[in-house]
Amino acid sequence: MEFEHFGLNVPDATAMANWYVEHCRMRVVRSMEEAPYMHFLADEGGRVVMEIYSNPAAPIPDYSTQHPMRFHIAFTESDPGAAKERLIRAGASFVDEDQLEDGSHLVMLRDPWGIPLQLCKRGTPLI
Repeated sequence: MEFEHFGLNVPDATAMANWYVEHCRMRVVRSMEEAPYMHFLADEGGRVVMEIYSNPAAPIPDYSTQHPMRFHIAFTESDPGAAKERLIRAGASFVDEDQLEDGSHLVMLRDPWGIPLQLCKRGTPLI
């Protein structure tokens, strides 16, 4: 099997899609302008797709109360420190930052909707 996408029910899918496109170099590959406002966003490399939607038929989780180790969205980033500052200026909030012995640099933020967002520069890439 190949991974196709993961989905998140969020309060304002259109605003969130716009933020991720503008600030995280994602691109919309499919969207709906009417409820439930599905937006499929591909990462910069076109390898991973995130679906965000606003569907009142299911409860929208309070992502801001979830520990970042329970769930987070992670992006590779060549300069996590600079990206951290840029995303904070765009409305993200700082959570934590780690420099690991293997040379990895990990920054945990929350996007403006409280979803944990990790920036990763790995000492050894995963793939």
